[in-house]
Order: sequence, then structure tokens, then C-alpha cells
Amino acid sequence: MVFGVLKDIKVGENRVICTPIEVATIVGAGHKVLVQKDAGIGSGFSNEAYAKAGAEIKESAAELWEACDFLAKVKEIEESEYKYLREGQMIYCCIHPAGHPEEVQAILDSKCIAITAEDSHRYGSPNCEAAGKQGALFGLESMLTINGGKGKFVGGFAGAPGMNVLILGGGIVGQGALSVLYALGANVTVMDINVGTLKMLGDKYGNHINTMFCTKETIASVLPQTDMVLNCVKWPKQRKDFLIDKEMLKLMEPGSVLVDISNDDPGAIESSHETHHDDPRYVVNGVVHYCVSNIPGAVAHSTTVALAAETLPMLLNLLNNGLEKACISDGFIRRSLTAYKGYLTHEETSAIQSRPWIRPETILGITEEKLDFAPPATTTRSDNFIKL
Repeated sequence: MVFGVLKDIKVGENRVICTPIEVATIVGAGHKVLVQKDAGIGSGFSNEAYAKAGAEIKESAAELWEACDFLAKVKEIEESEYKYLREGQMIYCCIHPAGHPEEVQAILDSKCIAITAEDSHRYGSPNCEAAGKQGALFGLESMLTINGGKGKFVGGFAGAPGMNVLILGGGIVGQGALSVLYALGANVTVMDINVGTLKMLGDKYGNHINTMFCTKETIASVLPQTDMVLNCVKWPKQRKDFLIDKEMLKLMEPGSVLVDISNDDPGAIESSHETHHDDPRYVVNGVVHYCVSNIPGAVAHSTTVALAAETLPMLLNLLNNGLEKACISDGFIRRSLTAYKGYLTHEETSAIQSRPWIRPETILGITEEKLDFAPPATTTRSDNFIKL
């Protein structure tokens, strides 16, 4: 199979889906690999390194889209790339389909085979850990007086107390943020709707952190004493309410900071909207907002190395065995199949966009096979099925 490594073109994105090490492994498995020129430059990987690993370097994205059976990148398919999509071609990237109807329509119209990367990670994406840890650091940067924050130091100084931080969500993202802020001496409160998660985190940190059940009311009760909020909640896209609305921001002191790491659209924070690394902050009701949508892109080398290593087994499964066998042996690949030759196969997207869908195992004709189990990617359900 001919596999292509595309250069990501999202604003502020420097990651790449494969390093030369993964390319060498894929070539060693008998596949031809094409790499777009400078695809890895932003992550610290030269064209020469990819060529040494056995890849052919191509000048333009168009050459890869034309020649490859299977292409991969990190972030979404941009509008300028829609024209390249073609029937039967596989593409693997973070599609975020439920929130991008135009992208979904382009995928369906092209009859390509699209796999959404964010749903494919069996043990959680390394990008989630990176987003939490680096998001915490960007929050501290936003707290600086020179950036509009109220100028509190995370762990305090002799005679000056440290910061009170509220983390919404105790999953991989929230745990990443917690590890950084706790180590730096912040007074941290974690809120979640899973009491088991709260108990686990309390035990892990020797009950030196605060834990609370997450509701809008409990959030409001602590906001007056909170210097920084980090939203790490994956908000169900069908919900129209918020965990923090604009009026609640007035409970916080001017110069307080809100970091929306999850950056869902719509999301849990009413005042949140996507920003980019070149202009990351804005102020609403006195609160400094940091809402960059691809935080891991700021530590592109480390996140690329981690993401590429975790993604490699999935890519090899697809390349060596084909889509059907890969979806039988790996339920996380199966649940990530977003579209197959004009058919929507992503349940959350069906529900959010009111589009009919078909289960991946049905359209692939593998329902009678012994399928590897994977839990649903989200809690959103849809019975709007395509009738074949």
C-alpha cells in the first residue's frame, strides 16, 4: 500500500503524524511511504531524516493526495484540502466530525474512507496529557501581570499565598493539568461527576488536593476564591447549557484566568471561543481567557514523538491487514470509522447533525465476525439509521 505523511496546515500547528522512526518501520513492513516536503520541520525532523528512513519526499500535498492509497495527518481536513478527497482513499486525522458539518459533507461527497483519530486511542491520546500539562503552563503565563492577569505566582512566596486553581474534569486532560499545578505548589480543587475518579485522585495525592462533585452550583460556590479555572470537560455536543456562563465570571476577581483546554464548540464555557497561538487571549467580564484549540502544537517535538509511537500499531494494522480485518481486530479503529464510501458511520455525528448513519460493522459486512470490543466513544446515541 502507498502511505502518505501530509504536512499539517492548521494555523499554529507544527506536529506531524509520523517521525522517521515510524516511517522506517512502515517501509520495513513492505509499504511505500511518501512524505510531503517539510512535513516534520516544525517538530524537529528534517526531510533528509525521512529520506534516510526510506521515504520519498514530495514537493506538494497534491502529489501525495494523487498517489497515496492511505494518508494521515494530525489535525482536521481543511477546506482547501476538500478538493483532493477521492473515492476509496483512506484518510486518518483528528476530524472532530460532530462539530464540523462542512468537513463531513465534503468527506461524504467524495466517497472516501475517513477515520477520526481522536476516537481511536485505546489508552487515551498523548495529546490529551500534553494539552492538560501545557495548558496549565499557558494558564500560569496568562496570570502574569504583563499578560493582563492579576499577577499571582502559582506557589506563592514567603508572606504571599499561592494560587487557588479549579480543574473541571478529572480525566486524562485534567490529571495532566493537576500533576503540573500540584508540583508547583498551587492549591488545587478538582471537580468531576465520577465519585470514583475523585476518590482515586484524592488517594493518589494523599488528600492534599480538594475534590468536589461537579455541578454549576458547586462551581459558583468556589469561583469567588478561585484565581484560575481550567476546563477539561468533554461537553456533550447536544447540550445547550453551560457549566460556567458569562454572568458567573463576575464572581471572580478581575485578572483571574480561564483556560478552556477542551475547547468544544459548543462547550461547557459560554464565553469561550477558539483562539490561536499568535493571538491566544481575550477578556470577558474581567477574566482573561486562554482558548487555543491546539495547545499540544506548542510542544510539537514531544507530542509528535508520543503521538507517532501510539499511532503506529493502528496504522500498521490498517496497512498490513486492510480496513475490514483491522476493524475486526481493533474495536477502537472500528468505532473511529467516520465515513465509508459515501455512508456516515459515526454515531455522534448522526445525532448532532441529524444525519442518517450506519454501524461500521454493518457497512463492512463483518457483523458475524468475532469483533474486538470497544466502548462507545461518547454518550451520544442515534437511532437515525440508514436503510439499505
